[in-house]
Amino acid sequence: MGAGGRMTAKEQATATEDVPLRSGGGGKPLHRSPTEKPSFTLGQIKKAIPPRCFERSVLRSFSYVVHDLFFASLFLYFALAIIPTLPPSIVLAAWPLYWVVQGCVLTGVWVIAHECGHHAFSDYSLLDDVVGLVLHSALLVPYFSWKYSHRRHHSNTGSMERDEVFVPKPKSAMRWYSTYLNNPPGRILTLAVTLTLGWPLYLAFNVSGRAYPRFACHYDPYGPIYSDRERAQIFISDAGLMAAVYALYRIAASYGFWWVVRVYGVPLLIVNGWLVLITYLQHTHPSLPHYDSSEWDWLRGALATVDRDYGILNNVFHNITDTHVAHHLFSTMPHYHAMEATRVIKPLLGEYYQYDGTPLLKAMWREARECLYVEPDEGSTKKGVFWYRNDI
Repeated sequence: MGAGGRMTAKEQATATEDVPLRSGGGGKPLHRSPTEKPSFTLGQIKKAIPPRCFERSVLRSFSYVVHDLFFASLFLYFALAIIPTLPPSIVLAAWPLYWVVQGCVLTGVWVIAHECGHHAFSDYSLLDDVVGLVLHSALLVPYFSWKYSHRRHHSNTGSMERDEVFVPKPKSAMRWYSTYLNNPPGRILTLAVTLTLGWPLYLAFNVSGRAYPRFACHYDPYGPIYSDRERAQIFISDAGLMAAVYALYRIAASYGFWWVVRVYGVPLLIVNGWLVLITYLQHTHPSLPHYDSSEWDWLRGALATVDRDYGILNNVFHNITDTHVAHHLFSTMPHYHAMEATRVIKPLLGEYYQYDGTPLLKAMWREARECLYVEPDEGSTKKGVFWYRNDI
């Protein structure tokens, strides 16, 4: 044991090799993911999945857009026409209720636009981009800018050098103030800042993203994130955002700034918070490895993610939460086929498939406590395989 009763990194590694890390939901123990090259190939996984799972239907995809926008409109009507007629004591509870449900529904809209970025919405790339641009711009997301950086995340998942988002730091790169945040109040502060400001900070300043040789920003067409052939579309993303901001300005001029904050701004904050939390929990777990260039390959990287259970919100979020492993293997597969594909590939993946059904708040707190930085196991011959640690 180390000072203060903590396990050393070597002791942690030995313990987790032999002892389950925790329950993965339903009482099933969850062990570290294997890091050896799998005996199966991506082609074998794809062959096991029914071909219908890769079929994209314009009508079916649009039905989810109509479904989500219908409920978003219904809740907007509730906010504008019903809440003002309620007694003052009920109004205080009605607005937070509206914010939460509208934020969840709009997160579903966000996910559909995300599907467009993966060319999973239809067989027509132009249609995917038009729908994605409109939906994401309405949520103040630079569609093409994020589309390209997110595709690189899928191309480099689990890579210490090239992954694009929630790239863990080695202990030597931890900030000086990390020790002071490694306690309950510090974790609460860290989670609060991450969930409220994490998304705009990532877009504007590449916070939690991969290291670039110079300043990287999703709004900059000439930034290091993008190639020359992508720059024109980054301008289109910026134009979409400017149009959305102008529309909000006109609405604020008519109804007031605080009206826009109450009706649109707070639900948008909830969308952003869900986006950050979902992504964080998909890629942050003690059972998941990260690899440097000496060990990384695409398939092992793609498998370095975990499916989670968000209860009823799995359906609201179009199952991006509980089918994320399948999504990383086949990102052009429509979300409405991902559940079937997941059921098929789980037996084939075996221990490479990770699922954790820990309740959401408990999982968020646990990962914030246990997953602070990554290091290779002491004494291991695999110096290019990194695991989460918390002994700052």
